[in-house]
Amino acid sequence: MKAHPDIKLILSDIDGTMLPYGQRLVSSRVIAAFHAALDAGIRVGPASGRGISHVTPTFGGDESCVATALATNGMQVYLDGELIHEEHLPHEALERVCEVIHGMAGVGAIVFRGGTPLLVEGLREDLAESFPVYAEQAVDHEGIPDSPVVKLNVFNSGGIGLTRRLLELLTREVPELDFNLPMPGFLNLIPPGYSKASGIDILCEALGIGLDQVVTFGDGGNDLEMIAHVPNGVAVEGAVPEVAEAARWHVGRCEDEAVPAAIEALVAGEWPFVR
Repeated sequence: MKAHPDIKLILSDIDGTMLPYGQRLVSSRVIAAFHAALDAGIRVGPASGRGISHVTPTFGGDESCVATALATNGMQVYLDGELIHEEHLPHEALERVCEVIHGMAGVGAIVFRGGTPLLVEGLREDLAESFPVYAEQAVDHEGIPDSPVVKLNVFNSGGIGLTRRLLELLTREVPELDFNLPMPGFLNLIPPGYSKASGIDILCEALGIGLDQVVTFGDGGNDLEMIAHVPNGVAVEGAVPEVAEAARWHVGRCEDEAVPAAIEALVAGEWPFVR
């Protein structure tokens, strides 16, 4: 069976796109579809706000599924198991973020040292409302660590309304950083100019392919740039309105395994998308 000749790279968001919210492991069908793409000569991988150490367990430890990946919203770019690019967050800006949210009810921040979340602001029980896995693993830590930081997240237990207000507040008060909203209760911090889209550019340059040879899948606010960046950006049903509008193509729900079904079709040489 011959794969679709025009597609050389497939990247998909995880949470809400391949992994239903509340679940911890992608399905066996997702893993099988990834392997089918790899066997057909198509590189495939996740494009996630998670760091790589929290991406691999989501695939049951199957490292071949995450050998090519955008982790931490494109700040870490992996190709065939090798880290080929990494960005760090400015220390003073992170301290400013913590100053802005300090003492706010239900709000906190986690910084990652490797795969370990460090709880630098707020309460564990509030973190558990937005990201239970991180709450289970978090270690209390006083202040931003001195070592380089790739990933910091602001969390809250107040739902989408508070998350949007925090997004507006931090965007105004900490202009040295960009912020995006991947899901209710959670904000990503990234240096200006970096996103999953910039990670795609790095991969395309390394592979010698064009943006028209890439398919991306997403649903949340941190997927907007990569969905809009390539001609074949695909939104799953239920994506936030901005992503749904930016996407050229659309598929069914995450819960119905629309993404692995689309990957299977591409492997079979078919074009499974509708506008």
